Amino acid sequence: MIDTSFPSLDNWVAYFGAAEIPLLRHTSQQLADLRAQAAQTNTRLLSSVILHDPMMTLRVLAYIEVNRSKQRRTDITTIERALMMIGMEPFFNDFHDLPLVEDRLKPHPRALLGLLKVINRSRRATLWARDWAVYRHDLDVDEIIVATLLYDFPEILMWCFAPTLGLQVVDKQKADKSLRSVAVQTDVYGVPLYQIKQALAQYWHLPQLLITLMDQQNAEHPRVKNVKLAIDLARHSANGWDNAALPDDYKAIGELLHLSEDAVMRRLGVDTPADAGSEAQPQ
Repeated sequence: MIDTSFPSLDNWVAYFGAAEIPLLRHTSQQLADLRAQAAQTNTRLLSSVILHDPMMTLRVLAYIEVNRSKQRRTDITTIERALMMIGMEPFFNDFHDLPLVEDRLKPHPRALLGLLKVINRSRRATLWARDWAVYRHDLDVDEIIVATLLYDFPEILMWCFAPTLGLQVVDKQKADKSLRSVAVQTDVYGVPLYQIKQALAQYWHLPQLLITLMDQQNAEHPRVKNVKLAIDLARHSANGWDNAALPDDYKAIGELLHLSEDAVMRRLGVDTPADAGSEAQPQ
């Protein structure tokens, strides 16, 4: 466990690059069940389990690049394609007896809760990103799903390997809600998380397309905006639907989907101003 920040971005990359990334216990149990029924398991079913766990998703993408053959010239940007490339039997042979995040964070229950909140937030963002990508007739919805799920992977890694630092970030933000996340991260970690994300993505040779989709600097591109707006909405609605930033989210989502803000809110299942102003009908 890391209790003090590293002096540079390169140190963080070297540490995480050599780390054994854990997965959720529930993921491990599901993989064990599928392994026991390998003859009836297919890549679609296995992919759905992996895509419920950002850490396992990251492991698979990093694995496919480490084991990349010289003959393969195209990037693998989705989990199902990665599984087809790996093969079912080699996958089950190479992905077993993996470390569990619950074991790693057993002495740090607050950090485990923080990690689970980030994962839950990422899952919610993924559902919205998928819905909007389908609505937009995106060329490859699965790429949008992977990029959204992995968007906050550095925060997940911090909870796994530097839980005391992660708690410092949370406590500082609770003490002063006006502080920007980048400023707090730089103060605690010595570098903002988005820089760690970019550096690790390059270190693991993640597909350039996914790196682009996870880079907010490209936010004017519709596919990148699809991912970023889902991430923003999940963050801003994490503690309820009264966050002051949400109206701006609805407006931006409406511009992406060519819908009115009221239509966006209804699509999200949120009461519109008109709904809130109407009297409830007697039951």
